[in-house]
Amino acid sequence: MKNVIKNTKKGILMVTMFVTLLSFANERSFTIKNDANRTSLTFYNVKEGNLLSIKDDNGIILYKELIQEQGTYSKGFDLTSLPDDNYIFELEKDMEIETIPFTVKSSVVEFDKEEGKIIFKPFTRVVGNLVYLTQLALNDESFKVNIYYSNSNFTSDSELVYSEKIENTKDIKRVYKLVGLYKGNYKIVCNLDDRIFTKFIN
Repeated sequence: MKNVIKNTKKGILMVTMFVTLLSFANERSFTIKNDANRTSLTFYNVKEGNLLSIKDDNGIILYKELIQEQGTYSKGFDLTSLPDDNYIFELEKDMEIETIPFTVKSSVVEFDKEEGKIIFKPFTRVVGNLVYLTQLALNDESFKVNIYYSNSNFTSDSELVYSEKIENTKDIKRVYKLVGLYKGNYKIVCNLDDRIFTKFIN
């Protein structure tokens, strides 16, 4: 059964595909050894180009490093000199972001592995005038999709042609068919809680 929604003004046809829940194991792929003055962090199954970063509670990046080799990544960090606050390690992979929160208080570093999570990135695929979008929201994140059109390169003018907010769905699958629109550039902006992912279509 399909629920069809049509935006006649802008000619976007959005087909909501039947949703099936996935049984996906939220497995961790790291180990932490936290001594008095040194934290040893090891990630398994990393790839060249993965991005490791440390962010503060405001999302400001304090440290970032591109992984250079595939396999196992291991490094020691002195986190005791950080100001008292909440922080997070993030390992950004091709299709997911793994987070490890920690707290620094009076030069003591404490990790909360249970609060860590895996955030899945939206996946988009373009076939002709069809845009396939899938998103796993296993942490009950709210998800919003905005589609913009521009006859230039989004340097100044862009027009919102479709918007949708999706909640209480763990396995999101959508197909957007662009019909009756002028040729040009499109931008799909996905908001997953406080994270923004952008896909350009020419």
